[in-house]
Parts: sequence; C-alpha cells; structure tokens
Amino acid sequence: MDYDTIKLERPADGVALITLNRPDRGNGVVPEMAADLMHALDELEADFSVRVLVVTGAGKQFCAGADLVEFQKYLAEQHHAAQEPYNARVLWPATQRLVSSRLPVVAAINGGATAGGLDLALACDIRLASTHAKLGETYIKLGLNPGNGGTYFLPRLVGSGMAAEMALTGDIFDAERALAVGLVNRVVEPEALVAEAVALAARIAERPRLALEATKQQLRQSWHMDLQGSMNASFWGVAALTYSDDLREGVAAAIEKRAPRYNQDK
Repeated sequence: MDYDTIKLERPADGVALITLNRPDRGNGVVPEMAADLMHALDELEADFSVRVLVVTGAGKQFCAGADLVEFQKYLAEQHHAAQEPYNARVLWPATQRLVSSRLPVVAAINGGATAGGLDLALACDIRLASTHAKLGETYIKLGLNPGNGGTYFLPRLVGSGMAAEMALTGDIFDAERALAVGLVNRVVEPEALVAEAVALAARIAERPRLALEATKQQLRQSWHMDLQGSMNASFWGVAALTYSDDLREGVAAAIEKRAPRYNQDK
C-alpha cells in the first residue's frame, strides 16, 4: 500500500521501517499522517513475517508534534464546533496503537522530537538518538499541558523529578543529556543512525515471534502491576508459549549446540 505522509520499507528480514515523511513541516502530524500510521500498523501486524518495527523521520526532524499551521487553522475553523483537543483526532490513536502493537518498536530519533513528537518516541519500546537529536516536552511553551502521553511515559522513564523539570520548563535536551537521564538507549552518529536501528531491530527479529510479542506486552503491563501480578502474568505467558514450536526448537538447539531456526511459520 502506498502512503502520502509516510514511507514504508522492509530493510531487513523481519524488520519494517516507517519514515515520517513531511520534512518541509518538520514531520508535524496532521490527520492524514495519523491515518497513514494506523493503516501501516494494520498492514504490518497482519504480516507475521514482520517482527520488529523501526520509526524515524525524513529530513532534519524526527517529529515536531502536531503541525502548528494546521493546529491554528483548526482552532479558527473547527474547534468551536468540535470542542475537543486537536490531538484527540491526530496523535492519540497512533500513540496508543504503538504501545499496544504486537511489534516491538525502535525509534531512530534523527533530529528534533518535541511535544507530541517526543511523546511518539516515548511510546516506542527502544530509542536510539542521533548526535543531532533535540528532545523536549515543550507543550508548556504553547500554553498547554502534555497532551499525548508525556505525563505517563516520562515519570516511568526518567523519574518524577526529571519529568516535572522537563514538562514544567519545556527545556530542550541534547542527545547526551537525553542519554544521561534515560530518555534514550544510545547515541549514534547521524549517518549511522538508521542502519544501527535496523541492525538492532534485525537482531531482535531473529528471536521467536511469539516470545517477542509476549515479552513486549508483559514489560508494558508491569508498569501497572505489583510483583505478584506481574509474575502471575508471566506464568500464564510461559504456559502458553510452552506449546510453541519455537520453544522446542530453542531447547533442541541449545542441547545440540547449534544456531536455532526460529520463525519457520512465517
């Protein structure tokens, strides 16, 4: 399927790459982009040969959040009738879908990731940042509170104090500071960013598909559980995966001291 506001590629076995593709607008999100992201996720999740997703941005920005020109137009022309936030129809669904997707998601943050664009990156499971990346929870500078999951993601990733500092000041963090506070997993030179993100995704994609899906969801669910609840969920996940072909292959390969041959059902 062809998309107007994103590019969808398959750069490695088991890996899909989505590039936000509105570089002239800082990859600012408009309803069409949100719809394209949702349709692309529908396409990818239905294809079991895809096991990991990488998301990046075209041009110099990862994502500037909502497109402010379109946001202003919405406030002038539609808000009086709709009486709801602009992002209720734009970023909310896409962000929630990334979190709930069966696919582990790697963000390759090539440049600016601010406001809803930062929240989009935070919704991914792993974040790699270019040395040119700039990250900020900048809603406060527009007169808004974080509107796309930032107040949920940030305290869990960087702690309540640092989350408060970021959200209340709207300060921009460079890549090194983002790494130091735990916003990103690693910092990469710009020319190597997407290749390194795809290589990491390809390593993950070599693992058994069902185990990847179960692991992602249990990591996410653990944010809401105590130890007993998390271990109970893990118990039943392990119980279900005990029936998988990949478990038998993994055990046999370990005993026979050979490389496992996973995901033969794709």
